[in-house]
Amino acid sequence: MATRLVQINMKARDDSALGGFWAKALGWGISSEGPGVTNLEPEGFVYPDPVAVCVDIVVSPEPKTVKNRVHVDLATTSAAHQAEVVARLEGLGATLADVGQGDVPWTVMADPEGNEFCVLDSLYDDTGPIASVVVDCADPRVMARFWGEAMDWTVHKVTDHSAVLRSAKGVGPYLQFLRTPDVKTVWNRVHLDVRPYPGDDLEAEAARLRSLGATAVDLGDGDVPWKVLADPEGNEFCLLTPS
Repeated sequence: MATRLVQINMKARDDSALGGFWAKALGWGISSEGPGVTNLEPEGFVYPDPVAVCVDIVVSPEPKTVKNRVHVDLATTSAAHQAEVVARLEGLGATLADVGQGDVPWTVMADPEGNEFCVLDSLYDDTGPIASVVVDCADPRVMARFWGEAMDWTVHKVTDHSAVLRSAKGVGPYLQFLRTPDVKTVWNRVHLDVRPYPGDDLEAEAARLRSLGATAVDLGDGDVPWKVLADPEGNEFCLLTPS
């Protein structure tokens, strides 16, 4: 049994407006599975496929109060391309952001609702527009151990500073856990959604993840088809139905 990362879930005051921004930013198609939900994926994409990690934007009345612990890094091919992408995103409503990064080669920005993301200055082969999904953490080694067993993705690197995973098929974005001194204080407005494979059992997979160090999270949402869990550092994630 195993899971794989299929999408990130982002909370928004206005899912339609924020979805419109990210659809243009990524060059992806836009749809909706229901009121208050905007779904983004590449044109012609057949879900799920590791070639892309999709984005679900869900309306929420909760305000953004702290820096997100999960963000995306956007891929570019050169410093000149990076500058072009930054300018284009500013034209769409993004702003430059200061999260204490100092003098770094990437550009930190925020979308129209203040969600931080980075525009990288170097080529990532075959990732698509999202080069990596980045999760702040206290101990990358702990996170690599848990997520490396939770998913069938390959662990590419583990150091005291960061851990990097990618689909075993060698396509799509990377998943990076980056050490940060910031302490988690609130529910993550951006979180990971993972999905078991067809034929697997949802309850059995949830039990397996708990045995690896995940904990169950009760949101009082009643009868929903997915399971809400938290990884060993308390980052919430959703275990979706097998597909």
